[in-house]
Amino acid sequence: MPALSERQETILALIIHEYIDSAEPVGSKTLVEHFGLGVSPATVRSEMVSLTDNGLLRQPHTSAGRVPSEEGYRYFVRRLLR
Repeated sequence: MPALSERQETILALIIHEYIDSAEPVGSKTLVEHFGLGVSPATVRSEMVSLTDNGLLRQPHTSAGRVPSEEGYRYFVRRLLR
């Protein structure tokens, strides 16, 4: 399992919760607006790229937000669901 920063873990957890609620890809702007993360959408996008590179998220379309991968769900259950 990759080592994630606290911010990356928070973003991953929020994406999983949003995706479960909406069944739609989750974008950086949505996360910033809904959860007041205190960072810009560009910062969130950068973290989403890292999470995608680590195999925890997928991007179904070029301009779409991200969705959790199977590995992302596993990480969430093992490390974040407490």
